[in-house]
Parts: sequence; structure tokens; C-alpha cells
Amino acid sequence: MKIISTSKAPGAIGPYSQGYEAGGFVFTSGQIPINPETGETSEGIAAQAEQSCKNVGAILEAAGVDFSKVVKTTCFLADMNDFAAFNEVYAKFFTSKPARSCVAVKTLPKGVLCEVEATAVKN
Repeated sequence: MKIISTSKAPGAIGPYSQGYEAGGFVFTSGQIPINPETGETSEGIAAQAEQSCKNVGAILEAAGVDFSKVVKTTCFLADMNDFAAFNEVYAKFFTSKPARSCVAVKTLPKGVLCEVEATAVKN
């Protein structure tokens, strides 16, 4: 097993890693829309979805893979009314259409609107 870490995605805000490589797969932790350079979040679901996906991409890159190797994602929304707008942004990044779960949750860390995690195949 190998811990994946990059300064191009927000650092962990708890007792977890940004990602792990194990058994030929890369697992990212859920990424909320924190800009790793500023520590700030943007307003609105489109901007937040974009940043969350960029953060996932940075972890994938640090592991030596890209979005085309993602086989499964789990997406969390604070409001299912944001589903269509979230999907528009998500579709630009996950063009290979991996398997996905998308659920609405009561709240997300730091009051953000979305969170995205991914599993990618390494080989």
C-alpha cells in the first residue's frame, strides 16, 4: 500500500490521507471544493463541482493516473436540486462515464455543496 499526497489538492482536514494506492487501484478521499492555493471555496454548485473535480484530478495525477482510468465515483450533494448543474460539470471531467453513486446528504464539511471521491485502476 502507498499513500498518495499532493500539494495540488487540499490537505486532509482530519485523520485520513488524500489517497491510497493498493491492489492495482487508486482510491481518493472525498474532495470538497477547497482551492488548495487559497484555502477558500467558491460560490455556487458549478464552481464548487469544478473545484472538487480538479482536486480529484490532482490526486489521480500524483498517483500516475488520470480521469480515463476511473472506474467508480461517489458523489455527495447537499441539495439534490443541484443534480443537473453538478452533472454538467462532472461530465466534462469523467468522460469515460465510470460507475457512479450520487446521493444527497444533510450537510458536508465546511458547509460546501458537493464532494467527489474516485476509484481508478492503476494498470
